[in-house]
Amino acid sequence: MHLKLKPIALAIGVSVAMTGMAKAETMVFTAWGGSTQDAEYEAWGAPLTEESGVTILQDGPTDYGKFQAMVEAGSVTWDAVDVEFDFAYQAAEAGLLEPLDFSIIDRDAIDPRFVTDHAVVSFPFSFVLGYNTDTYGNAKPESWADLFDTEKFPGKRTFYKWSSPGALEIALLADGVAPEDLYPLDLDRAFAKLDTIKGDIVWWGGGAQSQQLIASGEAPIGMFWDIRLWPLQSSGLPIEIQWNGNLASADVLVIPKGSPNKDTAMKFLAIAASPEGQKRFMDIITAEDVEGGVAGSGKVQTLPEDGANQVTLGLEWWGENRNMVADRWYAWQAQ
Repeated sequence: MHLKLKPIALAIGVSVAMTGMAKAETMVFTAWGGSTQDAEYEAWGAPLTEESGVTILQDGPTDYGKFQAMVEAGSVTWDAVDVEFDFAYQAAEAGLLEPLDFSIIDRDAIDPRFVTDHAVVSFPFSFVLGYNTDTYGNAKPESWADLFDTEKFPGKRTFYKWSSPGALEIALLADGVAPEDLYPLDLDRAFAKLDTIKGDIVWWGGGAQSQQLIASGEAPIGMFWDIRLWPLQSSGLPIEIQWNGNLASADVLVIPKGSPNKDTAMKFLAIAASPEGQKRFMDIITAEDVEGGVAGSGKVQTLPEDGANQVTLGLEWWGENRNMVADRWYAWQAQ
């Protein structure tokens, strides 16, 4: 099986060289780079170093083509890697991942939606409908359907650029599909719905860009990672979240098949996926400065108690169909 590389527009992280390092005393953590990887290291890597003296080197950004090539060549230099959940499903099926040791990792402490025999949650998130109240005043969107209502909510709207779970589900929910009937995705129907606003879409490829779009009003309504809207709200910007129909997902950590420091990586994953590790990460990421120098308060806006009709994305379906959907997604974008 050949795994398709999703285009990446994130800056490269810190490259590493392992020359001269004792194998048993090092491991390499690879993720998407930027402030998120910094927070991951601080929340999970630093405690492991303090606890066991392990030297944790960092590399990035995650590159699926490189991941596959290393495993197939038997020349793996990465040990713990942050990936998208649908990739983790596909990579496990292709035999590219080490099975996890749940005598070290506490599986029972992890949200069962975001753990498999080969992957554990790195950070959960929701896609939510965000909007700028300076643009819309007292008009409040009530569901994803309002994202497609250009008369009631005029202006540009923003969507995640890359082929991944989220945008197609939003289109189908807005078109009246019930959450329990989403999968298998009706791609013809989803793309037809997106066609109705295609000329009004501004694409974002990373979290900082999405923040700029909504804060400036360039695209005052759209789909966002909830974790990217909290700091904007905390800083006093006129940003609101509509949680109704929020789409739950997660990035995950995996260990490539043939990892030279598998045992150490297993301890890293155990810390990362633990409730304590997750809390440390969220405390750090929600307190950091956002693009433009606006600082958040560190206060996390949590999901309403009733779940606000949360929809869990069909990550296994995406794992089985990611290449097919990617081909169609990028062809449609280019039209």
